[in-house]
Amino acid sequence: MNPAVSVERLGYRHASRKDPALSDVSFEVAPGEIVLLTGDTGAGKSTLLHALAGVLGDAEDGELQGSVLIDGTVGLVLQDPDSQVISSRVGDDVAFGAENLGVDPDEIWPRVRRSLEIVGLDLPLDHPTQHLSGGQKQRLALAGVLAMEPSVILLDEPTANLDPQGRQAIVEAVGRVVRETGAAVVIAEHRAHHWLSLNPTLYHLDQHGIHPLDRLPDPPQVSPAQPLAAGSEPVVWADTVVPKFGHAASFELPAGSSTTLTGPNGSGKSTLLATIGGLIAPRSGTIDYSEQLRRGMSGPAHRWRSSALAQRIGHVFQDPEHQFAYRTVAEELAGPHNAPERVEELLVRLRLDHLRDANPFTLSGGQKRRLSVASALVSAPEVVLLDEPTFGQDDYSFLELVNLIRELTDKGVTVVSITHDELYRRALGQQEITL
Repeated sequence: MNPAVSVERLGYRHASRKDPALSDVSFEVAPGEIVLLTGDTGAGKSTLLHALAGVLGDAEDGELQGSVLIDGTVGLVLQDPDSQVISSRVGDDVAFGAENLGVDPDEIWPRVRRSLEIVGLDLPLDHPTQHLSGGQKQRLALAGVLAMEPSVILLDEPTANLDPQGRQAIVEAVGRVVRETGAAVVIAEHRAHHWLSLNPTLYHLDQHGIHPLDRLPDPPQVSPAQPLAAGSEPVVWADTVVPKFGHAASFELPAGSSTTLTGPNGSGKSTLLATIGGLIAPRSGTIDYSEQLRRGMSGPAHRWRSSALAQRIGHVFQDPEHQFAYRTVAEELAGPHNAPERVEELLVRLRLDHLRDANPFTLSGGQKRRLSVASALVSAPEVVLLDEPTFGQDDYSFLELVNLIRELTDKGVTVVSITHDELYRRALGQQEITL
């Protein structure tokens, strides 16, 4: 039987970079085989998947060496699910790929319904895609690929933003698809132990090539979060606040505390975080702030000047690209006013110093996440709001982020993080808000 994927001495260098993203990569994937691909942030995992899918671009985008042979069709789920949302309605979005492959119209809609059922996205076909959470968009993207019935399925961090139930549903869905169709699957993932139930072939990617693994390394060890200090004054508090999407919530955020915000995908976590940060107005209820945080600003935070808001509350969005505004990583951190010493410190701490002259949009997903976190911290706000901060991070970067956030709270900064990461919750969940 011919391999579904055959890669021979593959190398690739982005046109804007001096060093190659991939070097001397050779491996095969048999039909029905599941490959789990690990590697540090920036090791080239996404680039490799793009090479397998044939979407690296032309000679102006980069220099390709070696060969990639695919037996059949390929479906790719990108690291950023927003970039794969095509249509305004869920059903049309899932049908898009199959329609472009020329599948018989009478066969498309049964495929659409089955694919949505497999990934556990229980929504009407006419549900607006603009109302989906990040985790729901990940399931939508996978459903669209499954409806194409490809012979090779490529998944880039497919469970990174999913709640535990959603994560397990995707693992089970992939196993079911492989059993029923014999498709070959290549999965790039950092926190990858939940895939072991499918008995995948393990590889590790680095600057020297791709290497077989006997086992995954143990997850990083973290000490549990310290209890909240008794009698701490709140810097933010909410009384039955109802965000634009989601349910009512009441809570206090003590000064210098770390709070984790959890709940199922689609429960309104990102919307609540944006409401806390003054980016959108609540539908009802109140959010108030201490005089120390206000520093002369009056009224609700969504009416403050944008410059005043940014100096008081730092916000890291679920999609890092939504907040990039400059041509290079260093310029992104420096902005119009930030101190060079602080910029340099964060570049080094978050392992971005070798990328100081790179365009932020050319970074890997994990590097973009670290840059967005650094951008929120560089102006030293008193409250920092983080939406899935550990997405795309290897173990070293995860631990560095945890240590950096602990240092912030030690200095009196208040941090709120949306997360489904159990280790992050253990390390930084001094209190937890569950939606």
